[in-house]
Amino acid sequence: MGASELNPALIRPLGGFSAPSKNHTVEQIRQTAQDFEASYLSQMLKPMFEGLSTDAPFGGGAGEEMWRGFLVEAMAKETAKAGGVGLADKVMSHMLKAQEGLV
Repeated sequence: MGASELNPALIRPLGGFSAPSKNHTVEQIRQTAQDFEASYLSQMLKPMFEGLSTDAPFGGGAGEEMWRGFLVEAMAKETAKAGGVGLADKVMSHMLKAQEGLV
């Protein structure tokens, strides 16, 4: 299955998102697709910060390590909200097809 053939049924195991039902609005589907893309981007951004060391007096410590995950998640959400990498559009398209029974 290529990147252009995403199956909405596979979304649930990947991030807890469910396939659309007949009563979901386009806006709800768009939000779910955007949330999925943010989750994907978060996983892709996480390695970027691994091994990054910040020295005192302005960085480091357990507090920074704890908050780093929140920073990565926030960056991923904002990236997805700003248009992301196009994954949300593709997922949304397939979710709408699934809702219409075309998949």
